[in-house]
Amino acid sequence: MRNENSFELRILFRSARTAVLEIVDGGRYETLRPYRICVNGEAPFETKRTINNLFGLKPDSAVTVRVRPAASPEEAGTEGCPDEGREEVSVSFHTEYESVSLNVKDFGAKGDGVSDDTLFLQTAVWACPKDGRVVVPAGTYRFTCLQLKSFLKLHLEKGAVLKAFTDEARLPLLPGTVSYYDETDEYNLGSWEGNPLPMRMPLVSGLNAENILLSGEGIIDGAASHENWWRKERVKALPARPRLFFLSHCRNVAVQGLCFQNSPSWTIHPYFSEELAFYGTRVFNPAISPNTDGLDPESCSDVRIVGMHFSLGDDCIAIKSGKIYMARKLHTPSQKMIIRQCLLENGHGAVTIGSEIAGGVRDVTVEDCIFRHTDRGLRIKTRRGRGKDSVLDAISFRRIDMEEVLTPFVINSFYYCDPDGHTSYVSDRSAFPVDERTPSIGKVCFEQIDCRGAHVRAVHIEGLPENKIEEAVFRNVSIRMSDRPQKGLAAMAEGVEESCAGGMFIRNVHRLVLDHVQIEGTTGPACDLDQIDRIEEGHS
Repeated sequence: MRNENSFELRILFRSARTAVLEIVDGGRYETLRPYRICVNGEAPFETKRTINNLFGLKPDSAVTVRVRPAASPEEAGTEGCPDEGREEVSVSFHTEYESVSLNVKDFGAKGDGVSDDTLFLQTAVWACPKDGRVVVPAGTYRFTCLQLKSFLKLHLEKGAVLKAFTDEARLPLLPGTVSYYDETDEYNLGSWEGNPLPMRMPLVSGLNAENILLSGEGIIDGAASHENWWRKERVKALPARPRLFFLSHCRNVAVQGLCFQNSPSWTIHPYFSEELAFYGTRVFNPAISPNTDGLDPESCSDVRIVGMHFSLGDDCIAIKSGKIYMARKLHTPSQKMIIRQCLLENGHGAVTIGSEIAGGVRDVTVEDCIFRHTDRGLRIKTRRGRGKDSVLDAISFRRIDMEEVLTPFVINSFYYCDPDGHTSYVSDRSAFPVDERTPSIGKVCFEQIDCRGAHVRAVHIEGLPENKIEEAVFRNVSIRMSDRPQKGLAAMAEGVEESCAGGMFIRNVHRLVLDHVQIEGTTGPACDLDQIDRIEEGHS
């Protein structure tokens, strides 16, 4: 067992000039106390983040990082590295090789906030050789869209802003599908809401590329507002609004640092990609911005989302795997995902699975995170029609703190999306025949979770009567309702009535485990359980 004053260091990622350092002391997103970090004997800096991006390293060089607690405010202002003999932990590693570093201003980019720098930025990217990097110094660089390539490192220095133009006519199109010459297959480019549909070219994109690193302390700004992209909130016409950052059929892509903001639609959208990592990245969109999900991995595998901060107008993280056309054609689930040490706030859902999950989702772990002021905390949404390949299984949420979340836990098998969302086929609580259109939910586990200030309902779980949720486990879960709870809908489904400080509502589950579950402050029954085949209770 770790001593309450001890801590560990881990290097999660390194490149030629950057690294990611984790301070492990039991904190979630923030460490339990402030620390001072010293890199190679240089002046230290103070942090309270568990995940810390290190920039400005030298290529192909030895690096030693020394960390100790900041003992006092007076010490935090002193110069020099931590004194020898004090409580201290160090870690060493070697940076990677770098061939050249290209400055976009040497290619003609002005960064004056007025000129169109698209051509100069893109030329620097295409000119960069393998093992090289492109550097964007401080300044505001207006651009239309920027396409990444394989073996690229793109670094935005502090004060650098890539700010998009918002003239729709200037953006190229990505067709949804293009038929092969021999008509044996299709080439898929564009995507919208789980279907291969035409879309406006994403503002920053990687198509069929590998080994990419985006890093730095700069900003990628979609410049969206209600005067341009967001005014089309209810318009379903194609081509669809662009993503801010889109990866299609890419492999081994890392994003370290950076801030993504004011996206026209989904902010970061990896699509049929693998080996992805996001470290200490920020995603900020206004609370009133429509469809501005933070990070939506769709039919992706081996994804690490670590130390990120989300604050936006829709779901913070939404894991997807397409609608039934893509699922039947490509059979590609989203799988092997780890989300940890993140702060997710002000969105509709903190971590959402669905609703476009016809390809299935499995092996997802969410741990050591903080959810604040979201409508729902841990949210699964599906419906009849997603299909037999829509299998959700091995979903684990553990060591989560929730604050002022309207409904902390939601599993909704009657989500009323799509044109047929309000039909009886989707909404009827009677048992339908199980066929090729029927989705399924396997094992879902919630452990060591503390929810303070819930409003609408503590738990809303409703499986399909014809295909019940296999297993739902609640272990060491505490939910305290707000002293002034708001009234609202716990789940977006026909037949769900508004509630206020409601308790645990669970329907259609084969095995339900309630072990050390505590619910306080409800206005009605703490538990409303029905159609549960087997209930195992601990000290609840």
